[in-house]
Amino acid sequence: MKSFLRLHTWPLVCLAIAANLGLQLYLATGELKEWAQIDWMDVAGEGGSAVLALVWLVMLLRSRPAGRVTRLLTLGLACIFFAWWMDTLDEFVQMPQQVAWDNWLETAPMPVGLLLLTLGIYHLNQEQRAISQQMSKREKLFREHRLFDKVTPLGAAEYLRQQIQHALAEARENEQPLSLVAVDLDDFDAINRRFGQNEGDAVLQAIAQLLMLNLRRQDLLCRLAGDRFVAVLPNTGEAQARMIADELQQAVASLAHRTGQHGERLVLRASTAAVMALDDDSEQLLRRLNLGLAKAKQQLPRCA
Repeated sequence: MKSFLRLHTWPLVCLAIAANLGLQLYLATGELKEWAQIDWMDVAGEGGSAVLALVWLVMLLRSRPAGRVTRLLTLGLACIFFAWWMDTLDEFVQMPQQVAWDNWLETAPMPVGLLLLTLGIYHLNQEQRAISQQMSKREKLFREHRLFDKVTPLGAAEYLRQQIQHALAEARENEQPLSLVAVDLDDFDAINRRFGQNEGDAVLQAIAQLLMLNLRRQDLLCRLAGDRFVAVLPNTGEAQARMIADELQQAVASLAHRTGQHGERLVLRASTAAVMALDDDSEQLLRRLNLGLAKAKQQLPRCA
């Protein structure tokens, strides 16, 4: 409560001063009505409306930070409260007939308050839309972040499947070939067993960087699972895809990666496979790619 009063002292003090001046002005100019002359229905309606406006104002100040929107809404509600407050006072005080300014005090603040309130609500709407857009972007970023691999800076399996679906649709629309290349490290489990998982993760990170450097700008590289990587090659036929697969295989064999703890050079080899999309969906295409990779691994000698 203390922090609320400290933050919003001036709006509340100014409103209290204005309401008190209005009361003093009415009492100094007019005369109190007899009990029987008071229309209690009007008192209940106008006084109740003034109380509600004041409650709204307090709720607003308690729930919003300072700023343009808060100022507009505060001024609007303050004017509306003042107009209803003066209407309520008019039910208790009889003003002389020659006095005309009391009507101005009762009516003029209301349209001004409604205008300020409308402007405040408009800017509040703009503010909420901006916040919603930011939240939507953060939610999208969070969802996409979950689709990326935790070890390498690559998309994970689910992200790969989504991108293959997009690439298939685009290839059919543009009547262009689409191919996939898989790269699978040979005897990677032996590295984890001998040097530990941290060193295995370092190898995967190095391989990911190496493969990305040897792919074209339009190609997409993802980590399918474990030590298996898949590259999506748009506008690429099967022969060209096989040539790219051979280049990636040679790049892995030429990598001079040394362990972080002992500086020992690791001899790395990889099996590769390439397939071109036909009438497949993403799952069928990945299944053919994995079968091709399994066949390739059977034909290559393993590391000792």
